[in-house]
Amino acid sequence: MSKIWFVTGASRGFGRRFVEAALSRGDKVAATARNAGSLTDLVTTHGDAVLPLELDVTDRAAVFASVQQAKEHFGRLDVVVNNAGYGLFGAVEELSEQQLRDQMETNLFGALWVTQAALPFLREQGSGHIVQISSTGGVAAWPLLGGYHASKWALEGLTESLAQEVAGLGIKVTLVEPGGYATDWGGSSAVQADTISAYDGVREGLAAFMETVDFGDPAAAGQALLEVVDSDNPPLRVFFGTQGNEMLPQVYAGRLKTWADWSDLAVRAQGGQAAA
Repeated sequence: MSKIWFVTGASRGFGRRFVEAALSRGDKVAATARNAGSLTDLVTTHGDAVLPLELDVTDRAAVFASVQQAKEHFGRLDVVVNNAGYGLFGAVEELSEQQLRDQMETNLFGALWVTQAALPFLREQGSGHIVQISSTGGVAAWPLLGGYHASKWALEGLTESLAQEVAGLGIKVTLVEPGGYATDWGGSSAVQADTISAYDGVREGLAAFMETVDFGDPAAAGQALLEVVDSDNPPLRVFFGTQGNEMLPQVYAGRLKTWADWSDLAVRAQGGQAAA
């Protein structure tokens, strides 16, 4: 039986590829974008299989109305993909209050509103799959992306709790953690903080690192997501792309070593005494 999808941020990048992958195999999609006109070609190609919805995910009331409309239009919801988001670039000192609040409103609260809007329908069905598009930057951090990391680390914690809460209700939850892909994430859709010259060297280092990244094909990510949502036992977390498995084991090894090196202090901080 074909699946019914609700996908945010469907105008370009990952969102567009996820929608195209679902439609290509006969699924139906409620596709949202801030400008519904960007979805016209999907409707032209796929007709009634697409429900285009204009949506800014930071508008909680609009989110609830859109999810309700999608459920009423298609009769059910099987896969909910929180993809809408963008990158905020700047050193922590450079970030303005509004830039950080806006980042959290889209990347964290937008996903929260969609999740909360969909859950009553998924609970009633006793089935469904919520997919949160996180990042390798949701489990590790690099310089000049502190605001973005804050939003994705928060999404990861929220989602890990969610997965435990709904496990007994027939609802599956997955955090997709992509590495570098050939999307517009770092281009026109990104927000750049005003710079402070003291961090110019850090910027140069990050730029040099980015030149070494082998960017993945978003279309391949679309096909990979089909495998995730078709799985009877999908993962809570899954990397998309090679960077996660190349870099993250070292990050976690470093954390484990630091905790072990300071374990005596941890015991003293509790008021106990380390074992001999």
